[in-house]
Amino acid sequence: MTLFGRGRKIQNNEIAPNEIFLDSKNLPDFDNARLEGRLEKPLSEVNYFLLSVGVCVLLLILLGKAGEVGLIDGAAYAAQSEKNRLRPEIVFAERGAIFDRNGVALVENAVGEDGFPVRVYENPGFGHLLGYVSYPQKDSSGNYFKTEIHGIAGVEAAFDLLLAGQNGTLLVEENALGDILSQGSVAPSENGEPVTLSIDARAQHALYDAIQGLADDVPFQGGSGILMDVSTGEIHALVSYPEYDPNILSQGQPADLIASYFEDARDPYLDRAVSGLYTPGSIVKPLIAAGALSDGLVTPHTTIVSTGSLVVPNPYDPDNPTVFKDWKVHGATDLREAIAVSSDVYFYTIGGGFGDHKGLGIERLAYWYRLFGFEAPTGIELAGEVSGFVPTPAWKEKTYEEPWRIGNTYHTAIGQYAMQITPLEAVRAIGAIASGKLVRPTIVKDDVVEGESIAIAPEHLTVVREGMRLGVTEGTSIGLNSLSYVKAAGKTGTAQLGFNNEWYNSWAVGFFPYDAPKYAFAVVMEKGPSGNPTGGIYVMSQFFSTLREVAPEYFGL
Repeated sequence: MTLFGRGRKIQNNEIAPNEIFLDSKNLPDFDNARLEGRLEKPLSEVNYFLLSVGVCVLLLILLGKAGEVGLIDGAAYAAQSEKNRLRPEIVFAERGAIFDRNGVALVENAVGEDGFPVRVYENPGFGHLLGYVSYPQKDSSGNYFKTEIHGIAGVEAAFDLLLAGQNGTLLVEENALGDILSQGSVAPSENGEPVTLSIDARAQHALYDAIQGLADDVPFQGGSGILMDVSTGEIHALVSYPEYDPNILSQGQPADLIASYFEDARDPYLDRAVSGLYTPGSIVKPLIAAGALSDGLVTPHTTIVSTGSLVVPNPYDPDNPTVFKDWKVHGATDLREAIAVSSDVYFYTIGGGFGDHKGLGIERLAYWYRLFGFEAPTGIELAGEVSGFVPTPAWKEKTYEEPWRIGNTYHTAIGQYAMQITPLEAVRAIGAIASGKLVRPTIVKDDVVEGESIAIAPEHLTVVREGMRLGVTEGTSIGLNSLSYVKAAGKTGTAQLGFNNEWYNSWAVGFFPYDAPKYAFAVVMEKGPSGNPTGGIYVMSQFFSTLREVAPEYFGL
């Protein structure tokens, strides 16, 4: 095409956008937000190439990661996914119940707030006997770090493996919203086995009430009492006062009450029946009488006069003899009467000798004490049992670097000086006097009887039993004589305590019925004020009165 006839050809090409110059005066008339009045410049070839390379690299990375997840780690992620979908839950086993000998429940289970069964204990009167448990515990996230219920003390601890059972596991399937789709048991729980004790709840309550009542009234610092079948060793009552509430200790609250247990000077955590050591005093005299008869040092008719004391001459200072006092003037007594009235002079004489009377001496005294079970564990199922102690010359020399003296023998012969025994040892020894057999105490009903006959002639034991019966009809245990429905034999004991003998322990031991011994008993009231006339015999009188009302079969009624 030719313009203006000059013969110059001009190509009709489109005008490139970058060759257009905007009139700056028109800019205010455009909407810049909508890209009006602006030039749109196309992407350069270099930038397009770099963008394409970047996209390809990103796709390769994604494909590689997908292959790793799907092919290499697929099984692990699948398992993790399954775990997220299936949630394990603990199925708590129900701990075995505990019953008394008559089928009365002493410990049962109730449903706890956290899903596991909680123990409900018979209370009061059973704290030390039954013990308590510790429950499962959670961390701050609500997850269990302890899943078992464990027995801590008493029967709960002694029979923990039998009572515990085995927890199970339940798998719960949930969807993404947390809704439960299904449940299935992987391992079912196994409930614990029940335990039936030899304890009679009626006797336990009656003995506890009698001990608590006297301890609070006098007051005594505490007390303990035991009732045992002399033939089988089965314990029908095992009391320690004061005690703790096992319901409180198992729950771990209220904290202030638990703190008060620790602060109580009477030590409610001490199980006095099996772990309490006490100076026995005169309750050992029947044992020494049996030993002296067996060794031929006395006969049932051997008479010794008590004028209120035994005076040992001092060859180095004749004007200052050593005086060993009796608790009162008894006059002339034979062996039976000496047991009944608890003549100290009589047992000083047969224990250590005096004048023409030869005594057993400390070695034979220790032998007879050990024959009746002192200084050895009884074998009861409960943990924490301690054994008594009989002093010897070797012990005194080692402990005090002093020689043994005749006065030490005299005092050991009446259950004083450094002697100590537990109430469980006491009832076992008296049971041997009653039956002629030293049996193992047990808290399990119908347990295998364990024990052996003691090496004392039956006729000698008969004399001792006659002396203990005389103690009820005429002697120191006469407080039991007014109970017409029970024919008992008994022996009391008093052990003085304190620097000025301002305190004392009061014992009462014995057996019934006298004609055919079935049960032995032992009671110790701990640390009462001197001069108080009420002690162990009063407890047994109250106990018998209540037992007659709630369980008359103990007396053949």
